[in-house]
Amino acid sequence: MARLLVVDDERDIRHLYAAELEDEGYEVETAGTGAAAAALLQEKEFDLVVLDIQMKGESGLQVLQKIVQEKERLPVILCTAFSCYKEDFSSWLADAYVVKSSDLSELKSEIRRLLEKTK
Repeated sequence: MARLLVVDDERDIRHLYAAELEDEGYEVETAGTGAAAAALLQEKEFDLVVLDIQMKGESGLQVLQKIVQEKERLPVILCTAFSCYKEDFSSWLADAYVVKSSDLSELKSEIRRLLEKTK
């Protein structure tokens, strides 16, 4: 069973993603800040990170840079409500980019694709 970390400052989004992804058979942990995500990444092993970009405090792009430096093989999906970040060079460090939607089929598809790639 793959372990996922969902990082988003919106509690309702974290709960929705966790419930939906657990229904898909994943083990899911959540974090509401970049600092909380960093702490979890130090404590535990994850197979993939779903990361919001616009968060209070440290942005998702800053967290992404740290993940790439410290856990270079850990796949990261940027999941944001703003498609404009796709043009930001720092977002290119991510393995995938998904625009938030109430339909999580694209996110689930990207998770499956990346986990298959890392096997």
